[in-house]
Amino acid sequence: MNERTVAVLAGGLSHERDVSIRSGRRLAAALRETGLIVEEWDADSALVARLAARRPDAVVIALHGGAGENGAVQSVLEMLGVPFVGTDAGACRRAWDKPIAKARLVEAGLATPDWVALPQSIFRELGAQSVLDALVARLGLPLMLKPDQGGSALGAHVVRSEVELPTAMVGCLAYSDTVLAERFVDGVEVAVTVIDAAEGPQALPAVEIAPESGVYDYAARYTAGFTTFHCPARLEPAMAKSVADLAVRAHTVLGLRDVSRTDAIVPSDGRPAQFLEVNVSPGLTETSLLPMAVEEYGSTMGAVFRDLIERAIARS
Repeated sequence: MNERTVAVLAGGLSHERDVSIRSGRRLAAALRETGLIVEEWDADSALVARLAARRPDAVVIALHGGAGENGAVQSVLEMLGVPFVGTDAGACRRAWDKPIAKARLVEAGLATPDWVALPQSIFRELGAQSVLDALVARLGLPLMLKPDQGGSALGAHVVRSEVELPTAMVGCLAYSDTVLAERFVDGVEVAVTVIDAAEGPQALPAVEIAPESGVYDYAARYTAGFTTFHCPARLEPAMAKSVADLAVRAHTVLGLRDVSRTDAIVPSDGRPAQFLEVNVSPGLTETSLLPMAVEEYGSTMGAVFRDLIERAIARS
């Protein structure tokens, strides 16, 4: 039998292009070590023609943000009948919109910090100051502000005083037309990768995140030495199981497929772990969390994704 040929999609035009390229290169190298023939393709205007001319056995999406996570690229691959690793287009759209994902999970009984979603237009129509005053009255301080769509903590801000709120809101709106304002929860932040296996979704060991600055922002995510990671997370066994169950439930309720990463917070006041957000295309760089979890699990990134590639081909 001929060896599999796989195309790794990376790059694209989102704010996270550079991170995506780093993820794609690392994944491509890991897959080549398993014996696969791997090509690295950008998600650009030549992609559809390239897929028609040199159709691979499967595509692995290493795109972060934008079309790589909101279901757009997935829709094109589905139209073309090209097998790919990852969540289908419809579920990508659900997960990509953070307020919608949170609402779905609350309906399913999962805990998440209380929140309000505010489109940019509402500040103009009702008056910025009055809306901000109502926000603080509703959720209190401190607050976590983040774009309702997007990743890598771009545009995210912790607001600890009312004076900081207008500037943080403007910075957040630079990345999206809607702000997701959450009640800030003090605690231990963890990330749990979920992989679909033959027996169903399986949570890998949780990664505990301890940024030097206290905030896991873009610099803390992608600059070596800015964050200390502990894998497995330093949690009591019962809490570690609770966090794993939360991630598997989020993966299942949102209809995700193959691989996802759930970010959660373990409150310092003893409350149960709370869902923060989910990522359908987790980072694969040298400082990313999925590779740490895979290593602690006792496997390799190449082996995990090779299995997922075979699952994607079998689905087709």
